[in-house]
Amino acid sequence: MSTLSPTAKKAVAEELNILLASSYVLMLKTHGYHWNVKGPHFHALHQLFQEQYEDLFEAIDEFAERIKALGHKAPATFSEYKGLSVITEDDSEEKDMGMVKNLLKDHQKMGDTLRKMTAHVQGEGDEATADMMIARTQVHDKFAWMLESHLTG
Repeated sequence: MSTLSPTAKKAVAEELNILLASSYVLMLKTHGYHWNVKGPHFHALHQLFQEQYEDLFEAIDEFAERIKALGHKAPATFSEYKGLSVITEDDSEEKDMGMVKNLLKDHQKMGDTLRKMTAHVQGEGDEATADMMIARTQVHDKFAWMLESHLTG
């Protein structure tokens, strides 16, 4: 059983709500880019975007399950996600490298957000959630590196 206080559990769940919502919006954006990418880098980007949205889908489930383990309701509507997310939607007609630039900024933002939240969660004494956040930070840093490589190649 967790030794976290009810106040700490609530604070951690609120951070996780933001991560869940942000991951969902980023997954949706990445999936849309996967469907709509065009240009000379189509094949490579189509595959990269698929790898990323599939990873995000799994992360969303992990965040929701951790929120539930802390005794709170996981957000599950688009309106909640839009209100909580640090990532914005994109319905523009971006070209392939525009998509890459947008996703690069989003993964960098997710990494920065996770680093700040990890420190807060550790301060609350929740090392299990901190470990999850550290692992997700590494994933977003890797995805940012992969995307940036398409811009500097």
